[in-house]
Amino acid sequence: MSTLPKTLTFDTSTSRANPTPQPMKRLTVPRIRQRKGGEPIVMLTAYTVRQAQLLDPHCDMLLVGDSLAQVIYGLPHTVGVTMEMMALHGAAVVRGSYHAAVIVDMPFGSYEGSPEQAFDNAARLLKETGAAAVKVEGGKVLAPTIEFLTQRGIPVMGHVGLTPQAVNILGGYGVRGKSEEEARSIVEDAVAVAQAGAFSIVIEGVLESIAIEITGKVDCPTIGIGASAQCDGQVLVTDDMLGMFERVPKFVKRYQDMAGVINGAVKDYADEVRSRSFPTEDQIYQG
Repeated sequence: MSTLPKTLTFDTSTSRANPTPQPMKRLTVPRIRQRKGGEPIVMLTAYTVRQAQLLDPHCDMLLVGDSLAQVIYGLPHTVGVTMEMMALHGAAVVRGSYHAAVIVDMPFGSYEGSPEQAFDNAARLLKETGAAAVKVEGGKVLAPTIEFLTQRGIPVMGHVGLTPQAVNILGGYGVRGKSEEEARSIVEDAVAVAQAGAFSIVIEGVLESIAIEITGKVDCPTIGIGASAQCDGQVLVTDDMLGMFERVPKFVKRYQDMAGVINGAVKDYADEVRSRSFPTEDQIYQG
């Protein structure tokens, strides 16, 4: 007979990492899909347990984005992200959340080779993280892979328009869809991805008219980033909207100057250490 306790409890007095679970059910992929045309979907990126804890009550989805390349690792672009990075950060975000559906980016090189390669790597991410779905970048060329995954039980979020993993082909991060030909191609990409079974599609860095057209043509929710307020939801890189970096894309609204807050707090600490005013007697263990 098992000697394991029937009820799992967390000792919150001794661990920052394990909060008391909240009495709520986590959002599922089908429930997200049902939000098409309804209440806008709120999505932000998350990379750590504590970040997930803070964002979770306010978000419908948390994206463990390969943007961690720049935000966490200081890489110049997302091409250098590995499966190990995504798995470790994905698991941390799942541990830190109870409400939002967690989506994990598949890194460059982990899904483009074949549907079978994509399945092996997507299955690994879902197993090792406990996330609800994976996200892949690409349009018509990725449609067969998305269909292959969804038919085998792996929910997929699509991503069209500006696709950062293709930075070496695109030559930068400029707005996409300025020409009529490119605009038409982006719309066709989104329609193909939706028809292949994607439960939602991120539309990044395109002219607003393109985002509006896609949102009207596909039957799954669209998530805009530098696209249009008329999308079914919005996503931003959390560190951008919190003001952690000096330079951010034009489409980002800074809701706080966290870099300034942190700089001020650390300066106060450094000043007190150098003046020997910290620690005080209240912060010292007495015998």
